[in-house]
Order: sequence, then structure tokens, then C-alpha cells
Amino acid sequence: MDLDGDGDNDILSGSYSRDSQPMAGLFQVLWRQPDGSFKKAAVLKGTDSEPLVIPADPEAIVDTVCTRPTAVDWDADGDLDLVVGNFAGAFYVFTGEGRGRFLTEPKQIATSEGPLKIEGAHSDPFPVDWDRDGDLDLLSGSDSGGVQWAENTASTGEAPALQPFRFLIKRSPQNRGDLRLGENDLTGPSYATRVWVDDLNGDGKLDLLVGDTVTLVSPVEGLTEEEFDKKRAEWKERNAEVSEAYRAAGNDETKLNEAAAKYQRLYAERSKFMNEERTGYVWLYLQK
Repeated sequence: MDLDGDGDNDILSGSYSRDSQPMAGLFQVLWRQPDGSFKKAAVLKGTDSEPLVIPADPEAIVDTVCTRPTAVDWDADGDLDLVVGNFAGAFYVFTGEGRGRFLTEPKQIATSEGPLKIEGAHSDPFPVDWDRDGDLDLLSGSDSGGVQWAENTASTGEAPALQPFRFLIKRSPQNRGDLRLGENDLTGPSYATRVWVDDLNGDGKLDLLVGDTVTLVSPVEGLTEEEFDKKRAEWKERNAEVSEAYRAAGNDETKLNEAAAKYQRLYAERSKFMNEERTGYVWLYLQK
């Protein structure tokens, strides 16, 4: 994206800094140079020369952790703005002042019913005119899976007026809690979905690419399905006991540490009866 309007495409990304005080999600930009190379990644700053950071209560620092910043003319004034998400599942806009400059204080995107939020967390904003009516809608993936769409009901040329999210693609029943899942069992995107929209087959209609994360699980070599099911049931029962120990510990640090140690030992036992392959897929949905 040409963030500063110099005719070259720059690279923009969200990041998480543990070094800043307080910890914050920062935006990194690689400015492209005339020879096609890029400058060293730098923190994107606002018009007051301070880093652009999503505001949050100190007790909810995870709200500042940013996800996928996208440069787009959100308010239809001719300048690129930044539409960003966060780990809490909300959305914000840093208003652009032109030439790669942005106001430091963002505005939270809202609907008539309150702040716009996805079902789940880790919002993944992709502004696009999904329904081809001349205005920008908002699509998003989430940590729990699926693809959600917030329709824009504003008139062309006006700032977006979004409706609450609804699912374009529902969450798959397969998720990170499954203890038996093979590639042939997959019927759609699992969890931690990320979205891209484009006309992939050149038919004039927008299609969806959906990336996900999934853990494939199978019995270790030499273990029958019956033996695997038995060991899996035993493991789940013991896991429930550890989870109860966590709940019962409350704020007792000693008991919490004991429960954590038990879970670590229990989790390590999984490898004795199951193989786990953490991977991900890209799913293609062609619009009819």
C-alpha cells in the first residue's frame, strides 16, 4: 500500500512490544525507497510524533495489542486512514492527514447498538465493498473461527455506518479442543481465521481466501483405535480434575503453581498415545 502517497508501495504491520512502558501494540512500517529497496522497519508515529497505540485501561493491556492494520480512505475525505483491530475483538480508525500522517488518538468503530465487535477475539479487519453497493463494508476472521461481515448502510461518499457483525462462514465444529482430528475430517476453516478478499477466478465477483490454524491428532504408531479412545477418555477425565484444581485454587499462588505443575506433567503424557501436528490451511470460497 502507498502509505505516504509517493507512488511506491510501503509495507505496514502490527506488532507487540514488551519493551515499551506500558506494553503496547505498535505499528511498524517499511518505507519503500526509489530503488525498490525498503528502509529499516520503524514505529509508525502520529502527527504529535508519538507512536500510534490503541488506548486501553492499564488493567486491560491486551486491548492495546493490534491486529492487521489496513490503510484505506475510511471517511471518504481523500486521505488514507488506518483501520485496525485488537486482541479484544474491537476495531479502531486512526484518521489520516495525508502523506503518511495520522492523528494519534483513534476513534473506535461503532454501530447504532454500541462498539463494533466480532464474536470471539483477535479481530482481523478487511475493509471491502463486499455487497458491491458502492461503500466499504468490513469483514473479519476471529480466534474462534469463521468469517464475519459488518454491512455498511451509509450512502456512497459518506463515512461508514456499520451494522453488527453476522457470519458469512460459520465456525467449524472442529477446533483446538478436539483430541482426534485428521486431515480427512476437516470440512472448513478451523480456528484463528484470517481473511483476504479478491476476484480470484476473474468472473467479476469477490471471492474469499480464509487461512486458519489447526492441530491434527492421530494415535501413535502401534496403538489401535480402541486403545487410543480409552487413553483419550482417561486423559480427558484427569484433565477435568486439574481444571477443577485451578478453579478451586482461587488466588492462592501456591495452589495455582501446584495445579500448573500437574497440568504440565499431564500435557506431556499426551505424546505417549497421540501425535499432534500443528498446521494450517487456506480455504477458497468462490462467490456464486
